[in-house]
Amino acid sequence: MIKEEYKYSEITGKIIGAAIKVHNELGPGFPEYIYQRALEIEFRHLSVQNVREKEHSVFYQNEMIGKRRVDFVVAEKIMVELKAVDKLDNLSLSRSLNYLKAFNMEVGLLINFGSDKLEFKRLINNKLKPAS
Repeated sequence: MIKEEYKYSEITGKIIGAAIKVHNELGPGFPEYIYQRALEIEFRHLSVQNVREKEHSVFYQNEMIGKRRVDFVVAEKIMVELKAVDKLDNLSLSRSLNYLKAFNMEVGLLINFGSDKLEFKRLINNKLKPAS
């Protein structure tokens, strides 16, 4: 599952592998938080450093206008957003891309446990801001 052309491929490969294991074990049909908790257990077994439900402030013209929470930040490099829906839609994709920008992270994964086969999308933030 490691593809050198993808940034952080080794870590994203572990994340996707853990998600596949969870989906194979539980199957579709559970609420999102069940998959989130199971994935956290898999991360622990794989020694994958993560923060669950990481909160981040959202700014507009340098003023804080709200907060958003992402399901996981893995290895301080990759945002992981989970869904448990029949099929990923454009709203889920757009929302996840916005989270990636709000968190100012370069790489993310959108993972859906709700369908018969695990779905995932790799996300790239092309508007990464320099660290201050």
